[in-house]
Amino acid sequence: MKTAYKDPSMSIGEVIANPEIAPDHFLLTLSLPSDFATPQPGQFVMIRDSAQAEPLLPRPLSVYGFCRVGGRAILDLLYRVTGRGTSLFSRMKPGALLTVLGPLGRGFTLQRDVRNVVFLAGGVGVAPLTFLLHEGYLRDTSLQRIQITAYVGAKTAELLLSLDRVQNFCNLRTATDDGSAGYHGLVTDFLRYELGDYEPHVTMVYACGPVAMIRSLGFIIQEPTIRCEVSLEERMACGIGACLGCAVAVKDGQGKTSYRRVCHDGPVFDLRQIALNTCPEEQDKGYGIQ
Repeated sequence: MKTAYKDPSMSIGEVIANPEIAPDHFLLTLSLPSDFATPQPGQFVMIRDSAQAEPLLPRPLSVYGFCRVGGRAILDLLYRVTGRGTSLFSRMKPGALLTVLGPLGRGFTLQRDVRNVVFLAGGVGVAPLTFLLHEGYLRDTSLQRIQITAYVGAKTAELLLSLDRVQNFCNLRTATDDGSAGYHGLVTDFLRYELGDYEPHVTMVYACGPVAMIRSLGFIIQEPTIRCEVSLEERMACGIGACLGCAVAVKDGQGKTSYRRVCHDGPVFDLRQIALNTCPEEQDKGYGIQ
């Protein structure tokens, strides 16, 4: 069962740093008031420029890192420039102010009865999984006996993100579409070849990436005893479930299709709940909540 999280609040965050860490990929660090709620792995925030009237709608970004220093809450957000909103963010300098709503959504569930944990990340989909690694499985000493393997994929080697936060803490597997680093091909194909190495009933898979990756994962994991949670990507307007603009098709126990709000009922779902045959075709809009 997932934890019932504290209600989100609106805060003003000050930009501490916003470097470009890879082509069109940025690491935004914000200083927030001390009463900003501690985010749980898998949650996200909605942010917009406090000084600009446009774009009107805030942008959702997965939490990448969080800590408290000197009476302030420090929030890390990893994002890719995919449109007008994120392009504006990429030009923000230290001292600029952003409006932050969050933490939002329902996150990942820690599994204590498994021996193997597998992370599958595409692009900036590595952000919530890295947060889960450090604030979930590495922080809880009772979970440190679990063997953790991370499969991280990108188009090219220079777009493999967050390796410094992953490689010394678990078994790291990398894949690139062009073969410039690691496995030559899709990260899902890499996992497909190695999935037989994991005992199904003691294995938990966590994934975050584009629609096509999640759909492919659904067809790869056929063994019903393998548990899998995925963080879904969807365009959002409000972030709190009021506008119904981020609905995703899910299946109930009888196979009937209904709809859930990614921002409120997710963004994390059990993979087998998702109606994969109704997923839209992948759009080149980044990886993870953007």
